[in-house]
Amino acid sequence: MPANLAGDDFTVPGLELFDFPPLWPGAPYWLNKPVVLAVVGVILLCALAWGAFARPKLVPRGLQHLGEYGYLFVRDQVARPFLGADAERWMPFLLSLFSVILLWNLFGVIPGVQFPVNSHIAFPVVFAVVVYVIKLYLGFRHHGVGGYLKSLMFPPGLPKPLALAFYAPLELLHTFVFAPFTHAVRLFANMFAGHLLLAFFSAVGFWFLAERPTVPGFPVGLLGVAMAVLMTGLEIFIQFLQAFLFTMLAAMYIGNALRPDH
Repeated sequence: MPANLAGDDFTVPGLELFDFPPLWPGAPYWLNKPVVLAVVGVILLCALAWGAFARPKLVPRGLQHLGEYGYLFVRDQVARPFLGADAERWMPFLLSLFSVILLWNLFGVIPGVQFPVNSHIAFPVVFAVVVYVIKLYLGFRHHGVGGYLKSLMFPPGLPKPLALAFYAPLELLHTFVFAPFTHAVRLFANMFAGHLLLAFFSAVGFWFLAERPTVPGFPVGLLGVAMAVLMTGLEIFIQFLQAFLFTMLAAMYIGNALRPDH
């Protein structure tokens, strides 16, 4: 339940921010604001990609320049360090993953939208499951089920009795439980917490400056507005960072599946 602050009419934003009913009475339960924003984000991203690369110029300008910069960033900072010679092969997937996550995150600071899609746990879970399935498929396909599990449980140079007693159980638990769980939760938790903080400071500023503009509350309102502005800048950085980290981990998991000995 939201707590009251500075009177009975002010409530601290809480979990009700993430309670999205269907868009209209009788609509499917899943047809809500996060789903609509997710679809709008994908359509917008496709439109931006079309505008950037439908008629590429020799000297890139505008959207093409932005698109090529994004491609080079993902290729040089994410794909090549973890995939090496396989980087170009996986660039369509990694670039799409990074772009969708970043755009959905940025929805949290766009006026009128102000909801990061990835603060809804279902979306990070779907991304993490897709990466997890790809990782297992590649590992089993290239090395066989037994060979892939053996490469995880018995790394070169580690005595087998020691590996079997300590390393193997921990590695299997990490690979099949902790890795996909933390992959999803890291993105979700950062977007969830950031959205709550922005909503809190914005509500404080609005309440003390617009709803109850009293002299004692004026400094509190100014502080709320200042913190909202500062947190917005920090949140944009975190939104970019989380998109980068999620995509980087995806590349690392794929690279480890292709070359588990490394």
